[in-house]
Amino acid sequence: MQRSNRDETDGPAELVLRGGAVLALDAAGTRGTAVAVRRGRVVLVGSDAEVQPLIGAGTRVIELDGRAVIPGINDSHLHGSWLGALWPDTVFGAMGGQGDAVAFEGDPHDAAPAAPLITSAGEARAAILRAGRLAASLGITSYTEPGLGPGEDAGATGCFGQLVLDEYRALAAERALTARVTVLMLFGVLDGPSELGSFTARLNATVRETGQPDWLRIAGVKIFADGIPPMLQAWTHRSYPDGSSGDLLVAGADIAEREASLRQMISAAHLAGFQVGVHATGDRSIEVVADAVAHAQAAAPAELRHYVIHGDLVARETLSAMARLDMGLNVQAGIAVLTAPWLAGVLGEEAAADAWPVAEALAAGVSLSLSSDAPVLSPDWREGIAAADAWMGAPAPGAEEERMLALLHAYTVAPARQDGAEAWKGSLEPGKVADLVVLAADPLTVAPAELPDVAVDLTVVDGEVVFEREAALVG
Repeated sequence: MQRSNRDETDGPAELVLRGGAVLALDAAGTRGTAVAVRRGRVVLVGSDAEVQPLIGAGTRVIELDGRAVIPGINDSHLHGSWLGALWPDTVFGAMGGQGDAVAFEGDPHDAAPAAPLITSAGEARAAILRAGRLAASLGITSYTEPGLGPGEDAGATGCFGQLVLDEYRALAAERALTARVTVLMLFGVLDGPSELGSFTARLNATVRETGQPDWLRIAGVKIFADGIPPMLQAWTHRSYPDGSSGDLLVAGADIAEREASLRQMISAAHLAGFQVGVHATGDRSIEVVADAVAHAQAAAPAELRHYVIHGDLVARETLSAMARLDMGLNVQAGIAVLTAPWLAGVLGEEAAADAWPVAEALAAGVSLSLSSDAPVLSPDWREGIAAADAWMGAPAPGAEEERMLALLHAYTVAPARQDGAEAWKGSLEPGKVADLVVLAADPLTVAPAELPDVAVDLTVVDGEVVFEREAALVG
């Protein structure tokens, strides 16, 4: 099937990839053998014959030789500056074996070094650029920094404060970023408390504009509702071994006041036009978040794409409510696989079996985005897809391709929707940005468990090659 906005007066394409399997991942399910790019935009997805008239003397032609092209990967929860400062180490150790685990007690984000990793603008810049190079090598063309701002100015790592955000702004102004970055502002402590008065004051003082919003966009705010179940921190209807049920991280004299403050934070951000990403893992905290969003939308209807981050213990009825509210769920399947025994140890095997309901979220119509939470885990999305598939269990006979397509969508189309950018990125459609990845094999021809062995050969952002595997390409 051909998709094109070809205009003969525009001249030849600057880049053509042909002779492979092109998966547009658009609503029509478009597939082709070639794709043409002009001025940073997709011109045509179709057959080799259909792109031939767009090839001129200056066109770079890449012969795919059976390889695959998919939209660029959007890791919708990746701590870029922290990743760049820490890599190749990760908090848990890479699932694929690269890097060492950083020992920690408590929430994985508390894996702080003895001394700050970033103490200057120069170190922030180096970390961001290093993360960008790593992202490019993995086919990641967009990512979300889920929490940067003044709440972490005194943070132990130095990776999440205002200094880092300022350096992102500088790099975007210099056109030095090689991946598109979405930012959630952080007005409280990472994995720690926030206070209503400080939150609203900082919210009102936030400067959202950037010079290149298609490269750096301040989308909204991150709020920490609760901690994680293995540390008995998730606010849940269940009981932990010590008889407690967790708590909220928002400051307050008692649980009622903390819940009221959380609701007011969500409402204030919504009224200010900010998207809200809430770190919430307990079933009780997620219920409150969804209900607060419902009230905020009823008071001031707006399509802001609020979403829950992690969502370990989300209840099935809450998923249905989230779908009705057009809320998203951002899940890290690799963390689910690794921490399931810990969860079972504190809440029982039944709770662990019900946790991280990836398949149920898709069935409920929730916009599901898969992500890495790097450097908690490796940023390798191929490992993330393999983990998600393993967590979901075997698909029904004959549904293997449908499963792989759904998982690919969760790393491309759904995150673009989370970013409010599905009109111009996330799929390979004429007129959309030419952010794409060349894989050594068609992902629809391999099992998810085999995907980590499929090499990333080429990454293109805005029509420009930002990564090319040595000796991988011809042309």
